[in-house]
Amino acid sequence: MDHSSGIIIRLTKLTETSLIVHWCTKQDGLVKTVAKGARRPKSSFAGKLDLFFHGELSWVRSRKGELHTLREVAITDYGENLRKKYTDILIASYFGQLFSHVVEPDHPVPELYDLLRRGIVYLGENGANLRGLMHYESEMARLLGVAHERTNAKMALENAYGNLPQSREVCIHAMGGF
Repeated sequence: MDHSSGIIIRLTKLTETSLIVHWCTKQDGLVKTVAKGARRPKSSFAGKLDLFFHGELSWVRSRKGELHTLREVAITDYGENLRKKYTDILIASYFGQLFSHVVEPDHPVPELYDLLRRGIVYLGENGANLRGLMHYESEMARLLGVAHERTNAKMALENAYGNLPQSREVCIHAMGGF
């Protein structure tokens, strides 16, 4: 079994009783797991799987693909401060989507894990704002080694990884930007 600290960045219904959970982990980067039976009322995962929950997880690696089996979760931070405003959740979702966009599954990127963690804490304490979004993008570009003095972070990330997630424009609009 593998173990790591992680942040839930996406949840998808797999079956009537199971979920696919995408994690940003400190030791393994982007990890995709199946939480079997997580949607059952008496599941051991009940109350432990929601967006931006942070905790310790254990999983069994798949032999054939990138979808592993989640075994245990111990939540250390439920992110209550983040859940006060819709725009805060919207921006945090964009941060998670951008992470998924630039990181290969099962590839360790502890500096990007730390950046996402700091971004979520910032949103919980200060709320969503354009300055925070731009700072997150510039830090990501710098950490990935694609930042350039002559281009902004958005352009640098687009040049290196293609179009950014569409939710970026929704975020900017929700914050009253252009």
